[in-house]
Amino acid sequence: MKKVVSAAMIAALALSVAACGGGDKKKDAPKDGAKPAATATAKVDRSKEFITVLTGPTSGIYFPIGGAFSKVVGEMGYKTSATATGATGENINAILTGKGELAIAMSDSVIQAVEGFGAYEGKPKATDLRAMMGLWPNVVQIVTTTDSGIKSFKDIKGKRVGVGAPNSGVELNARMIFEANGMTYKDAKVDYLSYGEAIDQMKNGQCDVAFVTSGLGNATIKELGTTKKIVFVPVEGEALKNLTKKYPFYVEWKIPKATYGTDADTTTAAVMNIMLVSKKLPDAVVYDLLDGFYSEKGLATIGASHATAKREIKLDTALRGLKGTSVQLHPGAEKFYKDKGILK
Repeated sequence: MKKVVSAAMIAALALSVAACGGGDKKKDAPKDGAKPAATATAKVDRSKEFITVLTGPTSGIYFPIGGAFSKVVGEMGYKTSATATGATGENINAILTGKGELAIAMSDSVIQAVEGFGAYEGKPKATDLRAMMGLWPNVVQIVTTTDSGIKSFKDIKGKRVGVGAPNSGVELNARMIFEANGMTYKDAKVDYLSYGEAIDQMKNGQCDVAFVTSGLGNATIKELGTTKKIVFVPVEGEALKNLTKKYPFYVEWKIPKATYGTDADTTTAAVMNIMLVSKKLPDAVVYDLLDGFYSEKGLATIGASHATAKREIKLDTALRGLKGTSVQLHPGAEKFYKDKGILK
């Protein structure tokens, strides 16, 4: 079930929309010297467009960052709402079925849906999916505690493992990483729990390991660290080579020890999050929204939602996780990036 953001947040968004009306062009214009897209913006009656932003579980990073995107949309003069969801898998389906206009999703899952492999094997290829922008790297964080005795992936054999909700982005990552290590779910006691549920069970000694594919600084992992000494299971060596060779949308990443107070940095893998956009949304609206997101004010609002967003979401990284893949840009986004000179 989807859960709409809190009444307080919706009220705040509504006040922002009311205060901005049709949008103050001077206020909304980028302050980095770039001129706003007058021809694209002139075609948009913002007050007549409703933009639903599909985020993720309230326990994860998608939720606050997605809410910030919705806030920017509202401040521009659009009608908007931010909706909590089950994240990537649900968001992909929602975009395809017209239940939202913008949605955060992991690029690996989107590529599988577009090309019809992996979790989407045997299903019609989702060729109607369109991308708007790259966001931030989703880091595979395989979290356990010192009392589990688990130090390497091989130690997971026979252990109780929360791999994510079925066919969620987290669960797809878990499946691939088991494969890269020459293992399958049959080698462990797998439970299809969201990472929030898995970590709750870890606190009670009912789960040994949780797959958390998220931005660094995940709140649920930090909370676990207040009661237990946490350890991350690395994805490294031959397993990492196997993973990146077969699934090139993965890149090597580090979980710095300072992030969660662990004893050492941990090598792992990461995939990019991207913003999906409805194919039916007019080109001029998509262009206009991007103009707002990448304005100085827009980036400040989005960056204030989470340290990861502030660090990673920038115009010069807008095509990470998109360029060179089978995922098509929305025509409005393609024109925006060409006008900005970052897409030839």
